[in-house]
Amino acid sequence: MAKSGPSSAKPLSVLLSDVFSDAYAKQGFAARELVTRWKEIIGPDLSAHSEPLKIQWPRPVEGQPQEAATLVLRVEGPMALEIQHASDVILERVNRFFGWSAVGRLALRQGPLSRRPRPRPLPAPDTRQVEQIAQTLTSVEDEELRAALARLGASIKRN
Repeated sequence: MAKSGPSSAKPLSVLLSDVFSDAYAKQGFAARELVTRWKEIIGPDLSAHSEPLKIQWPRPVEGQPQEAATLVLRVEGPMALEIQHASDVILERVNRFFGWSAVGRLALRQGPLSRRPRPRPLPAPDTRQVEQIAQTLTSVEDEELRAALARLGASIKRN
């Protein structure tokens, strides 16, 4: 009985790459990086209140240069005006990401964003452990510094 060679597990992202590529292509995205790297492209302040929905490419007209596309953004209601005022900055950053003037205008759609899970704040360190560590820091004269170092030490021990 012949043994087969070692099996190599492929990452899920490799196996599903074609599935996601097709889904993004239907929305006009040539690559999914505009969606997945949105925060890096336009910055944390603007990306917290907007997300790209699709890119609408105009039909090419024979003998005419290709017109720039329209990037459709979903924007939280109260921030729509702020995003509209920042549209020049957003267009510049998106086109810099693409490496050419691909997008010429923005279209805003107000609505709730698909929320990404936010990291939960860590619980406070155990007070008994903080006190135990503070007792070992007798060489630190400043009381506030000693307390801060004790909290830091307890947090490190917890993790």
